[in-house]
Amino acid sequence: MAKETILIVDDEEEIVSFIQDALEDEGYEILTAFNGEQAIIEAAKKPDIVLLDVMMDGLDGFEVCEQIRSVVRGPIIFLSACQDETDRVKGLVVGGDDYIVKPFSLSELKARVHAHLRRERRKINEKETTELRFEKMTIDYKGRSVRLNGVEVELTSKQFAIVWFLSLHKGQVFSRSHIYERVWGLEADGDDSTVTEHIKKIRAKFQEIDPTATFIQTVWGVGYKWV
Repeated sequence: MAKETILIVDDEEEIVSFIQDALEDEGYEILTAFNGEQAIIEAAKKPDIVLLDVMMDGLDGFEVCEQIRSVVRGPIIFLSACQDETDRVKGLVVGGDDYIVKPFSLSELKARVHAHLRRERRKINEKETTELRFEKMTIDYKGRSVRLNGVEVELTSKQFAIVWFLSLHKGQVFSRSHIYERVWGLEADGDDSTVTEHIKKIRAKFQEIDPTATFIQTVWGVGYKWV
C-alpha cells in the first residue's frame, strides 16, 4: 500500500522540520511549505492530510484553507497559538476539520493525524463496498435491494439506509442518536425515537419471510447492532 502523504505548512522552519522528522519516523511521506503561496502549489499534489499554521505573513491559514479545500479532499488540521474560540469556529467554517493549539505535544499531534487518516480510510472502504453477503441475506447498495432466502424484502429508503449502515459495521453497537444522525443527517428536525419504530418494521418484514431472522439485535441501554 502506498504511503500516506502529509503536507506541513508553517512559516517557522524549525517547527516544520520538527514535525517532519516525527511523522517521517511514522512512515508518512512529507510535503512542506513555508508560506501560503507555497502551500497552494504543494496542495495541488493532493496530500492525504494538511497541517496548516494559521498565523503566517501574506496569506494566512484560513485564506489558504479556502483556496485549497476544493483540491484537498482529506482532513485539514489547523495549528495555532491562538486559543480564542472565534478562531476555532472560523477554522471549521472555512473548511478545516480540526484545530490544535500551540504548543502541542508530538504524541497529541500524531494521535490526531492517525485518527483522521483512519477515519478517511474507513470512508473509502465504505464507498468501495457495494454488496454485502450473509448466510441468508444479500444486500446490494447500488440496487438498493435486500434479499432474504432469495426473496426481496420491500424496504423504504430510510429502512434500507439503516440496514446498510448496521450491516456494514457488523458487531458494532450504535446508539439511536448515532443511527439517526447517520441516516437522517445532523440537520434533521425530528426525534431519534423514530429509529426504534423503523427497526421494528424492518424486523417484522424480515420475519414475514423467515421467522428465525434476527439480524438486528437490541443491546439494552445502549442501542443496536447487526449480528
